[in-house]
Amino acid sequence: MFNNNQYDQDCLTWSPTGRIFQIEYAMAAVDQGTPVLGLRSKDAVVLCSSKRAFSELAEHQKKVMKIDNHLCIGIAGLSADARVLSEYMRNECLNHRFIYDTNMSVGRLVAQVGDKSQKKTQESSGKRPYGVGLLVAGVDELGPHLFQTCPSGNYYEYYAMAIGGRSTSAKTYLEKHFEKFKDLALPELMQYAVDAMNKTTVSKASESLTSKNTSLVVVDKDGYRELSETEVQSYLDKMEKKTEADVAMEDADEGGDAGAAGGAAPMDTA
Repeated sequence: MFNNNQYDQDCLTWSPTGRIFQIEYAMAAVDQGTPVLGLRSKDAVVLCSSKRAFSELAEHQKKVMKIDNHLCIGIAGLSADARVLSEYMRNECLNHRFIYDTNMSVGRLVAQVGDKSQKKTQESSGKRPYGVGLLVAGVDELGPHLFQTCPSGNYYEYYAMAIGGRSTSAKTYLEKHFEKFKDLALPELMQYAVDAMNKTTVSKASESLTSKNTSLVVVDKDGYRELSETEVQSYLDKMEKKTEADVAMEDADEGGDAGAAGGAAPMDTA
């Protein structure tokens, strides 16, 4: 009945069905990105991400960015947009420390990022939404936090969450086990993170998890820490073996990701 192309030229125009297609395209960019997941206990937050190398000559691109000693982000989507948001978050943390001489509240910073993202959907027809989703992991005076932010400006707090391509399998795994996370020791929490990330890999050997393409980060009362390749390998060695059901779910997830991105133009997502 309606041609969608009449309503996707800017981020201000609503379609007759009540949709803003530019925002939906930005959400599709997140779904095409490399997967990243997070889970938290009562003492710490763990982020696990898959790093992508665009050619055999290139290094693997990091998907976790340190913001402050008590805060970091995992990204899925356009890395360039993530750099803009990460610089904004670092400046806000620095300004807060300069004025108040204390760490910035994780929830307050996430709310400001949500407001900044929402402005891109409202202020000007010449701008577009940020095509990146963030998992924000941090510890403040209220304890550990794990937030997800969306290009639409929405944000949510989770016990565990996975975003990016082929993340449905990881979310299903986390939903089965998240009730255990609260009281787990840190090594056990990191093992669950690696096992969940393994659900996002395809059956091809080239896509399997290795210490080169897997990043594991911890934020607790002692601050931000990224595990070395040797430490990551120790968790990969104890990783759960995938079952035939896992492989079938990956195939279904990969098809779903392709369908969700069908209305968007190809993007350089990572």
